[in-house]
Amino acid sequence: MDNLSDALEKLKIASTDSATDSVESCLDCLLKALANNSTEASMKIHEMGVLPLFPTLLHPQSSCTPKVANIIAEVAKNEFMRSPCVEAGLIPPLVQLLNSTDQEVLLQTGRALGNICYDSHEGRSAVDLAGGAQIVAGHIKSLSQNTEPANEKLLTVFCGMLMNYSNDNDSLQAQLISMGVIPTLVRLLGIHSHNTALTEMCLIAFGNLAELESSKEQFASTNIAEELVHLFQKQMEHEKKEMIFEVLAPLAENDVIKLQLVEAGLVECLLEVVAQTVDGEREEDIAQLKTASDLMVLLLLGDESMQKLFEGGKGSVFQRVLSWVPSHNHQLQLAGALAIANFARNDGNCIHMVDTGIVQKLLELLDRHVEEGNVTVQHAALSALRNLAIPVVNKSKMLSAGVADVVLKFLQSEMPPVQFKLLGTLRMLIDTQAEAADHLGTNGKLVERLVEWCEAKDHAGVMGESNRLLSALIRHSKSKEVVRTVIQGGGVKHLVTMATSEHMIMQNEALVALGLIAALDLVAAEKDLVGAGLVSVLHKLLSDERSAPEIKYNSMILICAVMGSEPLHKEVQSLAFINIVSKLRAHENKTVSHQASLTEQRLTAQS
Repeated sequence: MDNLSDALEKLKIASTDSATDSVESCLDCLLKALANNSTEASMKIHEMGVLPLFPTLLHPQSSCTPKVANIIAEVAKNEFMRSPCVEAGLIPPLVQLLNSTDQEVLLQTGRALGNICYDSHEGRSAVDLAGGAQIVAGHIKSLSQNTEPANEKLLTVFCGMLMNYSNDNDSLQAQLISMGVIPTLVRLLGIHSHNTALTEMCLIAFGNLAELESSKEQFASTNIAEELVHLFQKQMEHEKKEMIFEVLAPLAENDVIKLQLVEAGLVECLLEVVAQTVDGEREEDIAQLKTASDLMVLLLLGDESMQKLFEGGKGSVFQRVLSWVPSHNHQLQLAGALAIANFARNDGNCIHMVDTGIVQKLLELLDRHVEEGNVTVQHAALSALRNLAIPVVNKSKMLSAGVADVVLKFLQSEMPPVQFKLLGTLRMLIDTQAEAADHLGTNGKLVERLVEWCEAKDHAGVMGESNRLLSALIRHSKSKEVVRTVIQGGGVKHLVTMATSEHMIMQNEALVALGLIAALDLVAAEKDLVGAGLVSVLHKLLSDERSAPEIKYNSMILICAVMGSEPLHKEVQSLAFINIVSKLRAHENKTVSHQASLTEQRLTAQS
């Protein structure tokens, strides 16, 4: 280190009288010391106040310039030196050097700026202020066609510099996107795919930029899908494939790019990865299997890409994905079930799938997971069944196949996501199916569990779905036995609360169910209706100008229905309903105004 101290002292003197030879030898000594022990040498350079000398040594014409830039690049590898480099005023002269035509100067300058920007807010701000990114982006664009090794090395450094400049910084990434960096980088990938270092740098850049929503449109206007798929097909190593996967995942969130990836043949690549890794026990096999199958499911979230792969239910991809469901591998079972849920996004697909026996596969899968209890698989299979149950023609077929019985096996689940999907599946199944609603609605254990979940304040989704299923059992069965089971189970108060929901559809479902309860067994329900404050809820709904016409209509129907109960009748009289109802006779909705007249007559007759 004594040599270094001497060299630094000499450099201080030599830099003032421009003695090039002695400056060169001092610089060589510095580079040697940095190569030997970068941290120690950097500290010494900082302590002896040499950094502020460098701006004067960074002359475009000087033969020393590449060495000075190289020293700055080496020094800036140390985190503690990045701010001092900025404070010493090194950024403006370095950015000026980007206008040089000397390749070595450009290379070392790119390295120096890139290292100063690495994880350094000060470094990035200074480069931004000096306009360094624009110049580098321009260089990359103009040099992109040149495949000489020295040029490819320079391109790699420049791409790295832009990455360090914008990494984890949305506004600087947005700046690069607006400069048109994305199409340039995509071109680079195509032209230089043989160069590993440059390819990796492009992939890291894409990974960073693809996280930004505004980048997706630019990516979609390039041939990124073809380039990435082409690159993926050539890769043998796990790490390289993972790098490409990391770019594909955020890009595939965009529907236009989803379709481009499907058309470029990504699906075939993914199926091949699955086939190669499904029986693997190495960590990398398990990781690749998960990534590939997850990505496959993501591609199916786009309507066009999904329909293209469905091919009327005859697509080879669709068939392959179906074969995942009975697999012994949990990850594939999960992906298979999620894929079916994604294919089941329109009636035509759902009807075809139910007719070709997919329900049986899902039921067998669920049966395997009653005991094994893999929550994600349970959730995915229930999601698929729920979607398949949406078309009316599928409901009776699925009920005959025993879907409701298998779903009920999960009634004891303590996992809210499973509870939520279980409820949704049963609600879809009994829609318009009176017999099934009757059968399930008289199942005391089910009703008991629903009432319990109606109080799941921590899980709004489960609470909402429980209320809706409780109401649906009554509405679709129109059965006195079901009403009695709900009353005995303590469900009435929850339906009254549901009538105050912020969602109109839930308010309406609750009012219709309560109307049926009042019509079918008012005597048994009377105590609960009074206890839950039904009459004041109806008063609020009718007084509220924001209430939808159907809410007003069903509230009046319900008032008429509860008039047969003495305590409820008394409450109706005490709240002066007649005033609100008479106003509603002038309502613009004919159904509401007509019902208001009928209700007014009823209230007057019984007052």
